Amino acid sequence: MSQQNAQQIARKGSAVWALVITSVAGFMAALDNLVVTTALPSIRKDLGGALDDLEWTVSAYTLTFAVLLMFGAALGDRFGRRRLFLAGITVFTVASAAAAMAPGIDSLIAARAVQGVGAAVMMPLTLTLLTAAVPEARRGMAYGIWGAVNGLAVASGPLIGGSLTEHVSWHWIFWLNVPLGLALLPLARLRLAESHGTGAPLDFPGTLLASGGLFGIVYGLVRGPADGWTGSLVLTGLFAGGALLVGFVIHGSRAKNPMLPMRLFRSRAFSGINAASLLMFLGMFGSIFLLSQYMQGVLGYSPTEAGLRMLPWTGMPMLVAPIAGILSDRMGGRPVAAAGLFLQAAGLGYMALVVTAHASYGVQLPGLIISGIGMALYFAPAANLVMSAVRPQEQGIASGANNALREVGGALGIAVMSSIFAAQGGYESAQSFVDGLRPALVTGSAVVALAGIAALFIPGRRHAARTVTEGERAPALETVGS
Repeated sequence: MSQQNAQQIARKGSAVWALVITSVAGFMAALDNLVVTTALPSIRKDLGGALDDLEWTVSAYTLTFAVLLMFGAALGDRFGRRRLFLAGITVFTVASAAAAMAPGIDSLIAARAVQGVGAAVMMPLTLTLLTAAVPEARRGMAYGIWGAVNGLAVASGPLIGGSLTEHVSWHWIFWLNVPLGLALLPLARLRLAESHGTGAPLDFPGTLLASGGLFGIVYGLVRGPADGWTGSLVLTGLFAGGALLVGFVIHGSRAKNPMLPMRLFRSRAFSGINAASLLMFLGMFGSIFLLSQYMQGVLGYSPTEAGLRMLPWTGMPMLVAPIAGILSDRMGGRPVAAAGLFLQAAGLGYMALVVTAHASYGVQLPGLIISGIGMALYFAPAANLVMSAVRPQEQGIASGANNALREVGGALGIAVMSSIFAAQGGYESAQSFVDGLRPALVTGSAVVALAGIAALFIPGRRHAARTVTEGERAPALETVGS
């Protein structure tokens, strides 16, 4: 065997290991967004606590995860992406064990918050480590598989949580992460190559502005449905968070080495895919949150039965996303992502038309399949579009920014669609639930359609390359869109 062939095989093996490691890590982080929702009644029975305490078992993770994503990416760029990735896995694994052994509701909430810290460090680094290991010509397929696994984690969270709670114990929602984390640590140490970002010093003012702003916004969104949108703490969080984020934008425009250079948003590719991600997660998270309750509370399915019936939606990415990744390599990412978003909008719109208090599964099935195909087509090229829009040294912070916007979109989706649901219906009866669900799904459909429109603004392959200014790279248009 020639030395060149041996090197090619070694690189291929490294890419496969990177894909496996980063996909599993991303799955763990994404799964814990919604995995607790179906276990809340059992947790309350064992640990006690008021309704607000139970909500915080979900919200504590969302808050720390969303707030620290960009800071986690910046730490990886500065001190080594593999090193911080290992640290994030360690924190996440230890916190998962602490959550599983929590003696009371307060200690469970604290462990969930620490879980979010670990996830915020490791999640944005999965993309940068994967990008460094996979040849550019094959990144579309790799991103497709990575995106499919992450999408499956988000969508199947209620199924996994419900199944473990129903058949084993709610503690295993958290114990599940421990063997995965322990297996990833040596694999990541041995199979991933170290890489760094620009080497610029950490931007502490930007970190404080971004973290404080995201905390205020996400706190307000999380607490709004429970405390009321006119509550003093909710309004303080939203307005103070908004003001801090405005300060973050101004800082990013003027500082010498900002955490997130605002010039990145001059790229239509970067701004377009981030707008699409925010809107897509807003519509998707809110819809899954309500539809999983509809299948259980209205149609009478157990958590496991409801999860299985959601598989045409939640499982579709595993079948379609790798193919969509190949298509995005050949056609460009824009048409694949936009088609996926419009399909998902159509699927949600269809569901809004057919949901009733006694809807048969056969009537719902076309909407679930269409939504699943759409989600898969979006996840496949989305990561490639984000990473291709910036310089290699800036891919870490680009990934962190995109993940932060997705998390904020998810929190916003649950808050907005829950408010629409509560205003038009409620939990009093099956018909009341459907009365609230329909307008919420229409809203979700409209928001995802707006995400599709945002994706259309991403430059195509034949878009003329503009002049590259100092310190800025034009989008890699040959790989970004069609």
